Amino acid sequence: MENIGQFLPLILIFAVAYFFMIRPQIKRQKDEKKFASELKKGDKVITKSGLHGKIVELNDNDFSCIIETMAGRLKFDRSAISMEMSQKLNAPAAKK
Repeated sequence: MENIGQFLPLILIFAVAYFFMIRPQIKRQKDEKKFASELKKGDKVITKSGLHGKIVELNDNDFSCIIETMAGRLKFDRSAISMEMSQKLNAPAAKK
């Protein structure tokens, strides 16, 4: 019984690390995968590098998409699209 008391602080540290660091990161990764798989033609997106554009074509073979910008069409991997920035772009404007 005394041995459990010695390891209790270590167990608590791992539990706190899991619930405050590891679990939210896993949830975020699932959300990003879901966002990337739900992209469709015509969606306005922003890449992680800050490029704004509209999806013109999706390729399921190599998980890429072609984005049309004012400079032309560019091919990107779907993982290069920023979920947070794209959702802010497509969110309805707040009423004042």
